[in-house]
Amino acid sequence: MIVDLRGRPIETLDDFWDAVSGPCGLPEWFGRNPDAWSDTVEARGISEVIDSHDVLIVHVDRRGLFAGHRREADVLAGIFDSERNRLLVHGPA
Repeated sequence: MIVDLRGRPIETLDDFWDAVSGPCGLPEWFGRNPDAWSDTVEARGISEVIDSHDVLIVHVDRRGLFAGHRREADVLAGIFDSERNRLLVHGPA
């Protein structure tokens, strides 16, 4: 499954949750925090959409939340294991 968020402004974690909620089929009760995301992409069982795919790839631009070494972005990126779940950050370093 590919979720392409390039071109979408993502300044905060809330912006990220807003951006992935629809395409990833996150339920209304989703916790909107890194622990909940970890449960969703690693343990599975929360989103039928994600669960129906072997791999989840999320593309983002290197700006806003992902522009530098912001703690929130680093924590979020650390959840992606590069095997079943990948975060690809595009743009100049």
